[in-house]
Amino acid sequence: MKRFFLTTAIDYVNSRPHLGTAYEKVCADVIARYKRLRGFDVRFLMGNDEHSQNVFKKAAEQGLDPLAYCDQMEQEFRRTWRRLDVSFDDFIRTTEPRHRAGVTDITNRIHAAGDIYEGVYEGWYCVSCEEFKQEKDLVNGNCPLHPTLKPEWIKEKNYFFRLSKYQQPLLDHFAAHPEFLQPDARRNEILRLIEGGLVDISVSRAGQSWGIPLPFDPGSVVYVWFDALINYASAVGLGGDQAEFERWWPADLHVVGKDITRFHAVIWPAMLMSAKLPLPRHVFGHGFMTMNGQRMSKTLGTIIDPIVAADRLGHDPLRLYLVKEVSFGGDGDFSWERYDERYNVDLANNLGNLVSRVTSMAGRYRQGRLTSTAAGSDRLARLADTVCADYARTMDAFALHEGAAAAYRLIDATNEYIASTAPWTLAKDPASADRLTQVLFDAAEAIRLAAVLLEPIMPTSSREILRRVGASPDALLFERDGRWRTDGERVLLQEGSLWPRVGADHRAANRVGADPRVGPTKELTTVSDNPLPPDGASPGAHPAPAAAAPSTAPSTSAPGTAPSTPAPSTSAPGGAPSTPALAAERISIDDFMKVELRVAKVLTAERVPKSNRLLKLSVDVGTEQRTLVAGIAEAYEPEALVGKTVVIVFNLKPAKLMGVESNGMVLAASPDGGKPTVVSFETPPPPGTRVR
Repeated sequence: MKRFFLTTAIDYVNSRPHLGTAYEKVCADVIARYKRLRGFDVRFLMGNDEHSQNVFKKAAEQGLDPLAYCDQMEQEFRRTWRRLDVSFDDFIRTTEPRHRAGVTDITNRIHAAGDIYEGVYEGWYCVSCEEFKQEKDLVNGNCPLHPTLKPEWIKEKNYFFRLSKYQQPLLDHFAAHPEFLQPDARRNEILRLIEGGLVDISVSRAGQSWGIPLPFDPGSVVYVWFDALINYASAVGLGGDQAEFERWWPADLHVVGKDITRFHAVIWPAMLMSAKLPLPRHVFGHGFMTMNGQRMSKTLGTIIDPIVAADRLGHDPLRLYLVKEVSFGGDGDFSWERYDERYNVDLANNLGNLVSRVTSMAGRYRQGRLTSTAAGSDRLARLADTVCADYARTMDAFALHEGAAAAYRLIDATNEYIASTAPWTLAKDPASADRLTQVLFDAAEAIRLAAVLLEPIMPTSSREILRRVGASPDALLFERDGRWRTDGERVLLQEGSLWPRVGADHRAANRVGADPRVGPTKELTTVSDNPLPPDGASPGAHPAPAAAAPSTAPSTSAPGTAPSTPAPSTSAPGGAPSTPALAAERISIDDFMKVELRVAKVLTAERVPKSNRLLKLSVDVGTEQRTLVAGIAEAYEPEALVGKTVVIVFNLKPAKLMGVESNGMVLAASPDGGKPTVVSFETPPPPGTRVR
């Protein structure tokens, strides 16, 4: 089996992880899950960097032994990564015996090669970076990465690594392996740095006890950065299990921040050259995560707790935002407003609405069983082929944002397909029975494929979607030719195409909504309400985004102005179409402001028994869910309304209609003698937004 060894930077434990740290881990996890989806035997390594003097000081401040403090912080970091569903296979700590063995091994190798010598270092030292800085790198005398901290001037006896010796070998390696450092911007930066000349670097600190002793001078400890880089090799057996080391080394990919690319693309490969060990195949230097345009930094106080962000909407929406909204390799910005907006657009109104509508209609019209009855949609089939090719190409190139965009092209096209074919209209015509089945079959196939492609990004939600369209979520495999299968099932796709052949019987593979514990109505409610439940919660149990609360949501027009849509009439039974008001009958702005209009999203819709005109709607109004009764059944099939954003009268007194209590009124325009058209939006605001 093909192997893939992937690592992230190990983290200082002098404070808890923030969203900038989490961005790296989530992106690396997406790569690891994608490689598993492609059939690789993956080893995904993460860990903690514990031999920092900042860690030593933090432990002392809390009155703890440094190791006891690091034990506590390990649990904090593991808790965060579990909450974000990061699927690491190994977690290394630099205080572990296996790491000490690896550091001792490689340090002895480099020393034996004559590349470590004793000297005196004098220069600026940033305590937070734990790195010596050259005068030319300082900004107004301060560290460029910690602008509030002035480096200390330090003079001490050190051991040095002959980095300058490896200037030309490094240039030769970059020339022979242009893919070694990505993206191109990082590669160009590092090449200019190497070409400008390399200076020897310190590999030890004197007079300190917190660290790994130099094997040839126990009075000094290995410098924290020299120590930390070796974790990638010590985790797979360097200095210990030689068979394990040969099995996994060299690493296929190091995912690190752009601020430490120099260590991983210059110092680390030079160390390996000196030790006569293979170099990693790829290093990827991702950008910074900013908050409202400002870099996330503990020093600057501009940090977001990733657990808080995950608890807001669930870990999968957060993962999707980080991957889809940020070009991997560039800087990305996070704001709560943008996060909530993308949740509503990408998940609630797009993917969630699509899954809800298709599963609901399959359950209602075909008892949850779909079989290909005729030629499928050529347009969807061709697009699926293109999407899968683009997805594989971009994910292989670590362009994660483009991979996510490819999957969403298929989702968007399927939504358009449902709108253009109108299954709810086909259901009224017995002659269109086969056409209806095929339309729903095609839509379910497209959803299934999109869920497979999104599985590395949204693993929990994608597997729930696969379950709901009747596909096994276990042991998924996306093969290189673009086809996919599940263990224990026959290949579901015909040779050379992603789409099933005409007449294929996929009832078992497309048994939509067939779980006997959850009926179609319940499934419709849970997915359209929130297709991405938080950990430990059932679908639909998560509260609405905080930004959708009425107190913070923007209005759709300025106070005192009329809505941009035509003057609506209410669609509740008994409401008459409005007529132009005489000047004497016009109301004041105070009267108008008594009517509270709110944006609402339709979660479920069904006919009211014994009524030809009434529909019972469950709507999300931001702070709660409400039941409304609307007289629009002659104009709308229930399924056509699910996921639609409408306007309701929010502060209307409850009224019982046909035995159902209605808590509000849907606005609709009703021309004389015509069917009502509900007021909706081209770009829907969040549920709960006040309409004024």
